[in-house]
Amino acid sequence: MNHHTPVDVLIIGAGPTGSSLAIDLARRGADIRVVTKSDHAFDGSRAKGVQPRTLEVLEDLGALDAVLASGSTYPLLGIHLGPLAVPLRMMRIRRPSPDVPYPNTWLIPQHSTDRALHDRLEQLGHHVEFATTLVELTQTADLVTAKVAGPDGIEEITARYVVGADGGSSTVRKQLGVEFTGSTDEQDRMIIVDAVTTGLSRDRWHMWPRLGGKFAGACPLPHSDLFQWMIRLAADEEPVLDEAALNERIRSITGNRRITLSDIRWTSVFRPNIRLAERYGQGRVFIAGDAAHVHTPAGAQGLNTGIQDAYNLGWKLAQVLAGAEPALLDTYEAERMPIAAAVLGLSTKKYDGMTKLDPSSLKRGKDEQQLALTYFGSPLARADSNRTKTLRVGDRVPDAVLTGSDGKQIRLFDVLRGPRFTAVAHGRRAADSLDQLEWPAAGAQLKRIAVGATAERADHVLTDSAGTLGSVHGLIEDTLLLIRPDGYIGHIATGDMLSSIRTAIEALAPPVSDRAEASPSPGSAE
Repeated sequence: MNHHTPVDVLIIGAGPTGSSLAIDLARRGADIRVVTKSDHAFDGSRAKGVQPRTLEVLEDLGALDAVLASGSTYPLLGIHLGPLAVPLRMMRIRRPSPDVPYPNTWLIPQHSTDRALHDRLEQLGHHVEFATTLVELTQTADLVTAKVAGPDGIEEITARYVVGADGGSSTVRKQLGVEFTGSTDEQDRMIIVDAVTTGLSRDRWHMWPRLGGKFAGACPLPHSDLFQWMIRLAADEEPVLDEAALNERIRSITGNRRITLSDIRWTSVFRPNIRLAERYGQGRVFIAGDAAHVHTPAGAQGLNTGIQDAYNLGWKLAQVLAGAEPALLDTYEAERMPIAAAVLGLSTKKYDGMTKLDPSSLKRGKDEQQLALTYFGSPLARADSNRTKTLRVGDRVPDAVLTGSDGKQIRLFDVLRGPRFTAVAHGRRAADSLDQLEWPAAGAQLKRIAVGATAERADHVLTDSAGTLGSVHGLIEDTLLLIRPDGYIGHIATGDMLSSIRTAIEALAPPVSDRAEASPSPGSAE
């Protein structure tokens, strides 16, 4: 069977990265297919930490409520030293603030994150095609052809673009001939087990450090009687995974004969891979997530970096499909590869510290939360661009609590939510420019926000009663902000606002034609 009508995007892989990309493209109206070689959804806890920035992304994608309902904040560590168990706070539990609504890393097994994303994708009218394996990939200047083997036999799917989100052993990456530079230490192995566990309190993430870099850890998984066990092996130890052998190994390491594992749900033997693809795509084919970078588990970075790869790539694919310059897709690698390289360094440093029993390696803070990651200095965020008192082009836009014309409070993130660009006009001159700004009829549309002044074409007229835009966003003069669909600043205009923002739009959107958008009505649907 052949799929003769090209789809817009074929996504290969249905983990957190592929599913997030599918959701983003589906809500933009793209014609997509999502295939994975797996027979069913992933059923292990593997990547169990979702960082604050990713929670913001999941809120925009419509999957956050399910993720929050399936997880919790992290418990205290319990470091077992002989008969003593010393409590240690890995990360400080913070209260939400106007600029950071989700300040804490969220503990949730990966299978629950996957389920939340798959459910959201189905709400948008799409589903994952399981047991469908990529066999061959070819491309021309205009199309990509993927030969896949599925339950009904061999099928050829043609697509305008293909994205490989198919994991560290990515078939897509191999088909492209992209080098995966880095290392894998075959002698450094760790058993990971999800199992019902008795004999341990559930209010601690238990750890038993041992000399020589060996350790065992047991983290309670929320809303269940399961723990995720991590047991680092010595170079000469064999990874035996049957229930009796695991119980004996754990009792030997912990010295606690009361601990009992049963009903083992998932097991894996992990070897730390530290690798980065030499490029993130070729022609009309791209890679994302673990297909592009793999990390140690320390710091909970891999899943989060993958989801944010998807969030960066999705709107750019949709814009190019709508008529924007294809060069926009080159900025995906330019923006995301440096982030992955930095994350690799961070997680490797944390993992090395853990193997040396360095207590500081267990601490988590701003570096892991990914709120401060920026695209400043990339092709879409030149270093010589304007800036506010606190923000630069390419920075994440912080949240804020503003006041609507009805006197009710509204979050800036609630206003930004959806597959659009947003222009925020702060002050009278900026509001006048907002009214004059034309926007392309094709591609992602523009939401117009006026703050501290009225604008006829504004979707929302707000006031900064709490002063957050001044103190956090640094808006102390008339300023026109263009915010990208992924929540990063696309342009800051303080001088010749219309001229400079029009230049920025040329790199981000299809051309403005005679059919530029009509004046939007306030409160129009996303």
